[in-house]
Amino acid sequence: MELIPVTILTGFLGAGKTTLLQRVLTEAHGQKIAVIENEFGEESIDNDLLVSETNEQIVQLNNGCVCCSIREDLRSALVMLADKKRQGELHFERVVVETTGMADPGPVAQTFFMNEDVAQTYMLDSIITIVDAKHGNQTLDERIEAQQQVGFADQIFISKADLVSQEELADLQHRLKHMNPRASQRVVHFGEVPIAEVFDLRGFNLNAQLEIDPDFLSEQEHEHQHHHHDHDGHHHHEHDEHCGHEGGCGCGHAHHHHHDDDVKSFVFRSMRPFSAAKLEDFLGAVVQIYGPKMLRYKGVLNIVGTDRKVIFQGVHQMMGSDLGPKWAEGEPKESKMVFIGIDLPKDIFMQGLEQSLE
Repeated sequence: MELIPVTILTGFLGAGKTTLLQRVLTEAHGQKIAVIENEFGEESIDNDLLVSETNEQIVQLNNGCVCCSIREDLRSALVMLADKKRQGELHFERVVVETTGMADPGPVAQTFFMNEDVAQTYMLDSIITIVDAKHGNQTLDERIEAQQQVGFADQIFISKADLVSQEELADLQHRLKHMNPRASQRVVHFGEVPIAEVFDLRGFNLNAQLEIDPDFLSEQEHEHQHHHHDHDGHHHHEHDEHCGHEGGCGCGHAHHHHHDDDVKSFVFRSMRPFSAAKLEDFLGAVVQIYGPKMLRYKGVLNIVGTDRKVIFQGVHQMMGSDLGPKWAEGEPKESKMVFIGIDLPKDIFMQGLEQSLE
C-alpha cells in the first residue's frame, strides 16, 4: 500500500484551526480525508458536519471524510484507521491531525518516525501552524508552546489580519521570520486557502528544497549578537533586532519591537566542504546535549568524497540524511544549514560546524 500522507495542523486556541479544517473538508476537491482530533471539545468540528454522535471514536462526515478523536494516543488511532482502511471499512487518502491549542507538535511529529507500524503506513508531509494576527504577539510573549508551534512549522498561515494595522502585521511577520526562516508565511481570511497550499508541501521530505528566506540570510549577516555566558551553564543572547538594511527592512517600517523569544533560528553557510566523520561526531554530540531543545534543523551539504548534495534534517534527537541530486555544472557548492530551537547556543554550534569542515 502506498504511504498515506499526513498533515499536522497546529496553532493556539482561537487562531482558526477549526475554520481552516472545515474549509478543507467542505471544499470540493474530491479527496477523502481522515481527521484525527486530539479531543472533541468546543474547538471540535461543528456538529452540523457530523452524521453520527460524537461519543464514538470514528465519525463519518457527510462529505465522506472521517473524523476520529484520540481517546488513547495518536499511534493507536493511526494504526486503527489504517486497519479499517485495509479491510475496506473506511476510505481515505490522507490524514489531518488537529492538535490542541496547547500542544507541542514535537511528540506528534516524532510518532511518524519512532513507531514502525506508523512509519510503514504513513508519511509525515508537513506541519502547518496558524497564528492569529490580533493576539499572536501577546500569545508568543506569554506561551512557550506557541513559540514551539512556530518553530516546527513548514507553513505559517496568519489569520485575522483584518483586525490589525499594516504595521502590527509587518511586526508579527518579521518576528515569525526570525523564529523560523524556513517556513513560508501567508495571510489568510476565514480559512480560505487553496488546497495546494495545505497538502503535499513535502516539508519533511529530505529532498524537498531547503527554503530559507533570502532576506533573512542578508539580515543575519548584518545582525550584531552579543553572547553572555554565565557560569551556571545558561546562555543569554541579546539580539539587535534591526535589519541591517538602510532605513529598515524594506517593508516600509524602520522600527521593529524587540521580542526576546526563546525560540530562535540561525543559519550556517560555508563554501568549504564538510568532513563526513567530523560532522557526524559533532551533530551526534549536540543532539545528545541539546536534542530536546532542537525543534527543526535542515541542511543541504557539500561533503568531501561525493559529487552529490547531501540532504539532512532532524526533529529533536532524530536525524536523517540522504544523497540528493548532483551539484549542477558551475553551481557554487555551498553548504547551508538552518537550526530552529529553544535557547540554542549559536556560538557553540557555529564553532563546532566550522571545525567539522575539511
